[in-house]
Amino acid sequence: MPRLNNSQRGGIIFRLAFYLFLIAFLFLIYLVRHPLLRLAGGFWIVNESPVPSDAIVILGDDNYNGDRAAEAADVFKAGWAPRVIASGRYLRPYAGIAELETRDLESHGVPESAVVPFSHRASDTREECIAIGQLLSSRGWKRILLVTSNYHTRRSEYICERAFPQGTMLRVIAAPDAEYDAHNWWQSRGGMKIFFHELVGFPVAIWEMRHQAVQTVSSLLDPPGCRVPGNELSCQPTSPVYT
Repeated sequence: MPRLNNSQRGGIIFRLAFYLFLIAFLFLIYLVRHPLLRLAGGFWIVNESPVPSDAIVILGDDNYNGDRAAEAADVFKAGWAPRVIASGRYLRPYAGIAELETRDLESHGVPESAVVPFSHRASDTREECIAIGQLLSSRGWKRILLVTSNYHTRRSEYICERAFPQGTMLRVIAAPDAEYDAHNWWQSRGGMKIFFHELVGFPVAIWEMRHQAVQTVSSLLDPPGCRVPGNELSCQPTSPVYT
């Protein structure tokens, strides 16, 4: 039987040590997997303390329970701002999510006079923040409390800081979401879908904001095929809009 030389023995010992280290490392990862998953799940959440502001903004597409509206109503009733902007995309040329959010806010005790419904045609968070930025600029509102779902806060903060008018003071408030809990998101299908959506969405947001094209305000604010002469909404058929 051939004898191993020193070089061969050294190679075998090195490989054995490497495999033992790899096994130990994977075992350690397994032991601390839950803290690591909680840390990863919590990365998407930004929750800042409110300060006196000009307006509270709810980003559109609230969940079935209306958790964003409920959180915004609590912030309003605590006296942090005199108005709430209910932002939401059109579902029909004559109605949309902004109307649903307005109703949710009123059901939570926000008076109708304090609600600013803001309908638009934005198809994603970037377009919505651009449209809201135009509203803020036209009204001269500089201090904003942004309310959105907990998992959506970090991406929204990144986008809105770049889409809102220069000099806007922005603070982000996380609304609890029934489908996403940073402490156990991996234990439900909904939580996993949300986590990986943000995992992809955040890098996309970084790329988009660095290559952001200028959009006309009317393209985001007018319902498709519609104009508003006076107080009457007049709509004509249009070609489909692809986004």
